[in-house]
Amino acid sequence: MSQQKDPDLPSNDVTEGVERAPHRAMFRAMGYDDADFSSPMVGVANPAADITPCNVHLDDVADSAVDGVEDGDGMPIEFGTITISDAISMGTEGMRASLISREVIADSVELVAFGERMDALVTVAGCDKNLPGMMMAAIRTDLPSVFLYGGSIMPGEHDGREITVQNVFEGVGAVASGDMSEDELEDMERHACPGAGACGGMFTANTMASISEAIGLAPLGSASPPAESDGRYDVAERAGELAAECVREDRRPSDILTRESFENAIAIQVALGGSTNAVLHLLALAAEAGVELDIEDFNTISDRTPKVANLQPGGSRVMNDLHEVGGVPVVLKRLLDADLIHGDALTVTGRTIEEELDHLGVDGEVDEDVDFLKPVDDPFHETGAITVLTGNLAPDGAVLKVTGKDETQHTGPARVFESEEDAMAYVQEGHIESGDVIVIRNEGPRGGPGMREMLGVTAAVVGQGHEDDVALLTDGRFSGATRGPMVGHVAPEAASGGPIALVEDGDEVTVDVPERELSVAVSEEEMDERREDWEEPEPRYDAGVLRKYGVQFGSAADGAVTNPAAKRE
Repeated sequence: MSQQKDPDLPSNDVTEGVERAPHRAMFRAMGYDDADFSSPMVGVANPAADITPCNVHLDDVADSAVDGVEDGDGMPIEFGTITISDAISMGTEGMRASLISREVIADSVELVAFGERMDALVTVAGCDKNLPGMMMAAIRTDLPSVFLYGGSIMPGEHDGREITVQNVFEGVGAVASGDMSEDELEDMERHACPGAGACGGMFTANTMASISEAIGLAPLGSASPPAESDGRYDVAERAGELAAECVREDRRPSDILTRESFENAIAIQVALGGSTNAVLHLLALAAEAGVELDIEDFNTISDRTPKVANLQPGGSRVMNDLHEVGGVPVVLKRLLDADLIHGDALTVTGRTIEEELDHLGVDGEVDEDVDFLKPVDDPFHETGAITVLTGNLAPDGAVLKVTGKDETQHTGPARVFESEEDAMAYVQEGHIESGDVIVIRNEGPRGGPGMREMLGVTAAVVGQGHEDDVALLTDGRFSGATRGPMVGHVAPEAASGGPIALVEDGDEVTVDVPERELSVAVSEEEMDERREDWEEPEPRYDAGVLRKYGVQFGSAADGAVTNPAAKRE
């Protein structure tokens, strides 16, 4: 019979006592023994799949985490969950599944942890929505948890320069405009993604991985080792050991996540030039954690936090370049020394961020020839890369990542489309003109449903030479690889009767970054008249998972959460 362990651990429900003999018999069938039953049960949630390079290697990463759990005297139990490849579904109807997958991942990990009475979690993540989904699950269960990123892909090479999948998307637009041959695009296609790992720039996956360090759910230094490196497997093994330690110390997400930790997360996002998607995901994480966070907080923190890194999509470097100069901890140290983050915020190791930086010996210094990372007092931009716009087109806010000109002020005629496909056809046919404002609506959380990312359209616009002179706005989302004056997350969304639903072709739309304004030159009276004629669109799907989650999604301004307890009144 197994040895008695901490009586408060959930796993005792299935491993302790005479009446649990049938349960132990099931475990013995899988090779577990008495020593396991007397140890804390640590779930390793693994979304490995052969449908995306982001996740194709995660079985190996999870194996190392399992080894770490065993080394930490835990009982590892690995289980799977789904993933959707954002890059492969991009530009298709399938992209509607992406944001829904965040919710399904969180739901499934929560259910397994609850149903199987687990004591702790290692939450493994590869592709974009894996990361917030896994963190949401850890928050909901509030089990001792360690977040483990699968790492990013190494950059490819084309014509003597580093490239990523972003360059391939933009190449599609360049071919359409005659600025690139199909042969050159094919060569880029063959060399952009040389192996396993998430997309290499400071896109959504690497943004959320960096945030996992700053918010305290992952050890410092864990975000940047490449997917196919010994360092990645060292990180994974350490995560398993740490999860077992967190059980012994009773260290939980609720001990770590505070208003200060979320401010640290936003600070690293805007300092690195991270993805707009992190706005949505941080709002969702805060809602799950019961931490007060408002979309306007991103402006407040971006105003005081300079952009110190020049990584793709705005720059030319990738996550591996940041790794080679010390990774995310170097940037955190610089922000700490400038009093721009809270050094006393707790991390999953039990040490504060300041203590952890000292423990790792991080001094924030890099070689003088490093040209993509600057000091806080000599940044690339005086303010951070994320801007929230409001106005009569976005009363509840809209999100823009500043990757080019600092002082974007764009006014032009609206070209209105009811779907991404219609807009893409318009762009590919060469109809866009300098000054246009492309409006894509009914792509929000409910209206999409699923708030599709639109890298295909934005990359085609940039690829045709309109990075700075054509704006695009949508109630959907953009990829972390998007650059240029592209405004997403417009709220309220069109399907809820937001003002974006009332815009007409030719209306004069203004995107004014310095004034934080997104507006349309239509009087309030005229908008009221249009609203009277507006009819709520029929749902795109009348059954199945897309219908279910489409009904449940809340506003993008609050993170597009589906968990009723996390929705604001």
